[in-house]
Amino acid sequence: MAVRSLAYIRVETRDLAAWRSFAEGVVGAAATPDSNDERLLLRLDGRPWRFCIEKGEQDRYLCAGLECPDEAQWQATVDRLAKAGVALERADAATIAQRHVRGMVSLADPAGNRIELIWGNVVAGTPFVSPAGVPAFITGEMGFGHVVVPTNCYEETRRFYKELLGFGDSDEMRVFFPGGPEQGLGMSFMHATGPRHHSVAVGEFPAPSGLIHTMVEVPSVDDVGLALDRALAAGVHISSTLGRHTNDKMISFYMRTPSGFDIEFGCGGEQTADWTTVTPTFTIKEDLWGHKWDFGT
Repeated sequence: MAVRSLAYIRVETRDLAAWRSFAEGVVGAAATPDSNDERLLLRLDGRPWRFCIEKGEQDRYLCAGLECPDEAQWQATVDRLAKAGVALERADAATIAQRHVRGMVSLADPAGNRIELIWGNVVAGTPFVSPAGVPAFITGEMGFGHVVVPTNCYEETRRFYKELLGFGDSDEMRVFFPGGPEQGLGMSFMHATGPRHHSVAVGEFPAPSGLIHTMVEVPSVDDVGLALDRALAAGVHISSTLGRHTNDKMISFYMRTPSGFDIEFGCGGEQTADWTTVTPTFTIKEDLWGHKWDFGT
């Protein structure tokens, strides 16, 4: 194993003010003092930031920061990627300082999804206080949540995360859409070394924004309900109603971000202390209940 968790994501937006209003007023993330007219840094916990929203010409997802637990495992992973012929770009000192890490290389998976492989992430030194009153986000060594990235080369992308980045299978499913292929579209959910059910998933369908969704987790269903109330009051598009997933047991809803991808806001996600005791599952029904979708435009 190599990657411990999802450390952060970077996003591009044409409307930084809309992102700040959404992040602080609906999600409950806190903008850092280092935020400015070109970049919005958002905290969810004791880390310096978990979301970096950068002003640009497009609304899109840029990359995920995947964290290794120490330098030795990071270097071993870098060596394994290099041996496999993956193009790597070592970060310069300024980039490393901005990311608040001690080492970083940039790369892409076979589908072109960008990754920043890091180690040595630091703590902020000041307590996290949510401007929306969220008591906490479930993070720690599990990272801030998960990402679901698109792929047009499903099996190759799965192998990349498993064989080169050290992820393990948690669950796989086929997703069926009206007018879609008869055999459905594949989704593979993969865990890092931490206990979260999945930190990365890959989906066999397109995502114009570059990301299918990301997820944040809170302590209770009341925290989820209050976030849903905030989203509705703010006029945010609700991509999916409240529901509970079959595979990770999370109770959640999905809402649209200003950059066009969804955030799953949930609680009660399954955790596993020892992955050697777990047999990966194949899910034939996505949800125990709920999650009625409205993809909008």
